[in-house]
Amino acid sequence: MNRLLVLIAAFALAASAQSAKPKASAVPRTPDGHPDLQGVWTNATLTPIERPAVFKGKATVSDAEGRAYEQSDLKSNDIDRDDAPILKAINGENAVAGYNNLFIDRGTELARVDGVKRTSLIIDPADGKVPPLTPAGRARLAAMFRGGDKYENVKQRPLSERCIIGFGWTSGPPMVPALYNSNYQIVQTRDSVMILVEMVHDVRRIRMNAEHLPKTVLQYMGDSVGHWEGDTLVVDTTNFRPENAFHFASENLHVIERFQRVDQNTILYRAIIEDPATFTRPFTMEYPFLASPGPIYEYACHEGNYAMTDILGGARKADAAK
Repeated sequence: MNRLLVLIAAFALAASAQSAKPKASAVPRTPDGHPDLQGVWTNATLTPIERPAVFKGKATVSDAEGRAYEQSDLKSNDIDRDDAPILKAINGENAVAGYNNLFIDRGTELARVDGVKRTSLIIDPADGKVPPLTPAGRARLAAMFRGGDKYENVKQRPLSERCIIGFGWTSGPPMVPALYNSNYQIVQTRDSVMILVEMVHDVRRIRMNAEHLPKTVLQYMGDSVGHWEGDTLVVDTTNFRPENAFHFASENLHVIERFQRVDQNTILYRAIIEDPATFTRPFTMEYPFLASPGPIYEYACHEGNYAMTDILGGARKADAAK
């Protein structure tokens, strides 16, 4: 009798566990049977790439802890206040004007995965930090920030400043939340997946079941090829131009992304980043893309780039005054 009761309880638990999982029918599918990833999505979140000190040793937090952090973050980074730290980071220590809250779309919450709030986008290493740089990576980063003659002409100015590609690696891969315009539109066919990035209207094309381009062909967003592993879209990207490589990586950057539609309103996004020339080990980020009503509007950046003349002209005058 006891054995029978144990068996009944075991079957009941198994049935309960099965019912807790999202049903396959709950995920929309394309005519070829794969999960339908199409639509407009946002990855805006208050969760930073690296775990802040206040959450040291804690990969997740309770809702109450999360709300306290969110309220503090939103208050301290209210950039309609002249003393907001984020305003100074954008516009300089002495700035009192520029961006305001109308432009900002950082989300209002920490990223939630499996019902629990995450404290960093990085989930591996366990400390939620970008791994230490290699000696070559440190030397390359130092050279980038030394300045000097690096920005002597328009072609040497940063890509985002020239409105060629979005700042903060929002275009990807990996596709990272930015200060604003963190929306993406996915269009999916049997042979290709297109991702329209809202910021600077970048377009990623993922070629399905294809071979990578020759290693000599480098692109700002790399060369992305995809395939399905069950219900997960796996995208392998190489051939980066270093000007846009994530976290100041080299042209050796290799990113593997996984897109898993877990329900009607969520794509779980995971990216593994490796570059032995820059990082001492690979690392992984994971966060949700949430359904957004859309549409994605035109992102005009600064048409004609009229500011560039002033930027370079001002620098020439400053040099002459030395």
